[in-house]
This record gives sequence, structure tokens and C-alpha cells, in this order.
Amino acid sequence: MTFQNYGRFLPAFILLFLWKKPAYGSELVHDMKESIPHDRSDAPAVYRTLNDLEKKEAVTSRWDTSEKGAPKKIYSITDKGVKLLGEYQLGVEQKKRNMEFFLSQYETLMEREQEAEESKPSKKEHIK
Repeated sequence: MTFQNYGRFLPAFILLFLWKKPAYGSELVHDMKESIPHDRSDAPAVYRTLNDLEKKEAVTSRWDTSEKGAPKKIYSITDKGVKLLGEYQLGVEQKKRNMEFFLSQYETLMEREQEAEESKPSKKEHIK
């Protein structure tokens, strides 16, 4: 079974990383791959999300021409982005509680299933 990338939480991860420090898009992709367990984001999704966040004024960008070669776009979080990150945090907390509920219920049902299996007579006992 596979799950979609991050869906509505990809912007939250991007804002979180930009709150640590401004970064290039490629640097964000790399850092997310290195840091996030089970990262499934891809570069096109990250750049689309950066563009969306820029339109919402949650991030700003500027061209960095300090290094040789082509200029690179560096992204920074804005005050609006920090506020939006706080809203995402609430959503993540709610999702976490739902996932904890799921895991708790699943474990309970698995234990019940195992107990039922253990209490069934084995075929050898049944034949006697």
C-alpha cells in the first residue's frame, strides 16, 4: 500500500524547514529527504508548493548571485508564514490524535484476535 506524498501537509514541512533557515528549493528537497522519515516528496511538488506559498505571502524569495554560475532562488519564511505554520501545527496535532486512536484500536483488536486463536482447541485436541 502506498500513500500520497504529504497532501495538505507538504506546505507545513516546507515552512518548518524555512523557519530553521532560508534555503534554495533544491536544498529544501535534499534536507527533507535527509531528515524526514519516509519522505516521499519530489522536487516538482516542492517547487509547486513554494510557488503557492509565495502567492499566499507565506514565503518570499530573492535571487542569490553571490556564487559563480546561474543565480539561485533562495526562499525565506515571512511572519505570515510563521502564523500559517502554527495553523498547520494544530492540524498535525489533530491528525496525530486520530492516528494514535487508530493504532490503539488496532492493537486492541489484534490482541483480541490472538487471544481467540489461542483459546481455540487445536486439531489434535479436537480429534480425541
